[in-house]
Amino acid sequence: MTDAAPADEPDPDEAHGTDEADQPQSADQPDSADQPDTADEAVSRDAPEPPVDEGELLFYEPGGSWWVVAIGPVLIGAVLAMEIAGPGQVHWLVLGIFAAILVGFSVVQVYAARTHVSVRLTEATLRQGTQTLPLTDIAVVYPANNSPEHQTWESARALGELPAVPRRRKGVGVKLADGTIAQAWARDVDRFRTELTEAHLAAQIGRDS
Repeated sequence: MTDAAPADEPDPDEAHGTDEADQPQSADQPDSADQPDTADEAVSRDAPEPPVDEGELLFYEPGGSWWVVAIGPVLIGAVLAMEIAGPGQVHWLVLGIFAAILVGFSVVQVYAARTHVSVRLTEATLRQGTQTLPLTDIAVVYPANNSPEHQTWESARALGELPAVPRRRKGVGVKLADGTIAQAWARDVDRFRTELTEAHLAAQIGRDS
């Protein structure tokens, strides 16, 4: 009796050599066509918003003038001229230090005033210091108080980042859209109130139309 010939064993290389095209795509590996373009999305998110059209400039107070910076050098120049014309010694170092101190102090003061005490009113916005407020966010602009009775808005907080109405400025009462009572302010308060009232009325009409 003869032994049966053993069956051919499968080739290991053929068992593992499955064609990649026949293998199903893993669920954890989504098709590249379905992948969102993250680079384009990041660019669109980082793109700056278009500037808001503020319209015509109606009222502006810079808060401070740069000519104040020239006061220090003028004073130092006068002292220097007297020392040069006199018989004594000219104190170049001392005068130079004083000039630098005066100019530096003046620059800081004027820059702070122009940043925190400036007023800019356009057809669409009101800027008080560093705070910009759309005119549509103002519900009411109160008239001037010509009576001896105290009005609520006269003790309200000031618009902007300062805790109260700045010195040598006067307030204009406003009621914001959220019900908050506040004070807008300017040096030329009468003209400012007139311009603000007219601009606010025009903004309200434009919003409701």
